[in-house]
Amino acid sequence: LPADPATDELAAGTEPAEVVRRHPASPAAWAALATAAKEAGAEDVTVYAYARVGYHRSLDMLRRNGWKGHGPVPWEHEPNRGFLTSLALLAEQAKAIGETDEWERCSEFLRDSSPTAYDTLLG
Repeated sequence: LPADPATDELAAGTEPAEVVRRHPASPAAWAALATAAKEAGAEDVTVYAYARVGYHRSLDMLRRNGWKGHGPVPWEHEPNRGFLTSLALLAEQAKAIGETDEWERCSEFLRDSSPTAYDTLLG
């Protein structure tokens, strides 16, 4: 993925919801919003919803940048981390709400996309 314009704002400490309002297509912003919600004790369904938006925004962006729906999305490339984080949170929250098939699909997709991200985020 190309550089995410929201990354600098998030790094500067801007609240994720504020960043999402300015950059609604940003995978990093949605991943940060989902992470913040989880850390604040939000309902599993709320975190799941934020992560799902981040996941879908990421897929759109990956496809616009030539990704064909499979193959590596390396954790080591910083702009990919919003997607990978959203995918990991989606997997975790699917498991939390009892959606076992989604947990298995998303965790396998994460492992296939980036073993490093899988180990870092779910391992």
